[in-house]
Amino acid sequence: MPLIQVWLRKGTAPAHRQGISKSIHRAMVDVLGIPEDDYFQVTHELDAEDMLFDPHYFGLPRSERFIMIRLSFNARPAAMKQKLFDAIADNLEKDPGLDRADMGMSIVETAFENWWAHGRAVDPKTGTDSRMSA
Repeated sequence: MPLIQVWLRKGTAPAHRQGISKSIHRAMVDVLGIPEDDYFQVTHELDAEDMLFDPHYFGLPRSERFIMIRLSFNARPAAMKQKLFDAIADNLEKDPGLDRADMGMSIVETAFENWWAHGRAVDPKTGTDSRMSA
């Protein structure tokens, strides 16, 4: 049951926000093997004065289209997380057409026992949704 949060500046079109959401979810399904319906995201639109970042941090130009993505889920191997970052970035370049320099991502890992949702079937051996492939 991943929880995805996205922060971006106010003023984007609904299609832009939907493109971001779908691109992230597609990568999660493809890389992590989560079920299609394991989909929960929150988008936070901020005024310019509340979205503060250096437009040239790490020596790369960043535009006002910059977004920050926080992915919260239980532990995964480092190689899988890197593959997920790459898949999300690839997808976001396609839809909604973001530049890689305008993306920031972080993962917050939580223990299996820190998630709850009514009706969720958890595999007691892995702590993951029992519908996920191994």
